[in-house]
Amino acid sequence: MSAAAIENFYWFLPTGGDGAYLGATHGQRPATNRYLREIAEATDRLGYDGVLLPTGRGCEDAWTVASSIVTHTERLRYLVAVRPGTILPSEAARQASAFDRLSEGRLAVNVVVGGRPFELAGDGIFLDHDERYVQANEFLRIWRALLEGGNVDFTGKHLQVTGGRVPFVPVQRPHPPLFLGGSSPAAQELAAEHVEMYLTWGETPAGVAEKIAAVRARAARRGRTVRFGIRLHLIVRETAAEAWAAAERLISKLPDDVIADAHRAQTLESDSEGQRRMTALHNGDRRKLEVSPNLWAGVGLVRGGAGTALVGDPETVAQRLNEYAALGIDTVIGSGFPHLEEAYRVAELLFPVLGRGREATRAPIPVGPYFGGGSLSGVPAVAG
Repeated sequence: MSAAAIENFYWFLPTGGDGAYLGATHGQRPATNRYLREIAEATDRLGYDGVLLPTGRGCEDAWTVASSIVTHTERLRYLVAVRPGTILPSEAARQASAFDRLSEGRLAVNVVVGGRPFELAGDGIFLDHDERYVQANEFLRIWRALLEGGNVDFTGKHLQVTGGRVPFVPVQRPHPPLFLGGSSPAAQELAAEHVEMYLTWGETPAGVAEKIAAVRARAARRGRTVRFGIRLHLIVRETAAEAWAAAERLISKLPDDVIADAHRAQTLESDSEGQRRMTALHNGDRRKLEVSPNLWAGVGLVRGGAGTALVGDPETVAQRLNEYAALGIDTVIGSGFPHLEEAYRVAELLFPVLGRGREATRAPIPVGPYFGGGSLSGVPAVAG
């Protein structure tokens, strides 16, 4: 591979269920502990660096699932979602610290602010889009300060803490790395201020380049650097023809009325800029799904969030990933349906082309210079 390379490769734990067809009512696999553990154990053996656990009312609780599985794996990292607004920052900091210590430094935290107002209202969150990011900024200022050590006093618009403290510090100092995805200016500002890894869904290379440039510029104004990852489905087969046939098979039992209902929901029930950009790639039309060479938007016909897949033979998919790497992407979070079988296919077909092996050593934690060098002496209280 070129100097620009994919350094970290994660997989997805389908905590909302799994199956071989999208939109089908049969052949589905429930998210049992045994099945999720089977995927985690397989990815641990196959050389994946970590697994992403999603959040939302359609998923099992990410922290409970991760805690129930982590002891069955040896090297796998757990990228666990936290939603500011649904939990207090002090409790979230204690959870993160405990998980990081008990897993011996295998935690990363995915900050999910949320983009579906009706779902957020069910959790008691009634803030509009940009105000949720104001709240998330306060949450992360408190969360980071608590894990860095010392007493924390903070008075903000939405949150207040007096004499906050987490005496049991995490293994990863000053805290486990933060990931965040979001396409709006408010999300990009939050990423530039706080996180080590900015995530994008699988847009076209031009769309991804635009977002990377925006976040880099915002981070540079703060004297920070941010690393970049991409969330993609992967349909890899020995030949391109087999891969495209597998893509078509995935949506072969997807009725048109289900696509129409999903398109209405994605359009009307979300205030997420990222979701708007994903939906615009296909506009609910199953006839126009290859939106860029080998980038297929079929998953997004019915699935919210990450809706695109790279489709092709191993050499072609590796080439497309290298194109993203050349833009600055160094981390891939992949998935496929069903997730157990596709984890094996990706590892057996794509990893050798990418120079990854089953016995890969544990890759460096994906963090920026915030984690490197120097020591932290006293950590002052955070001012509101």
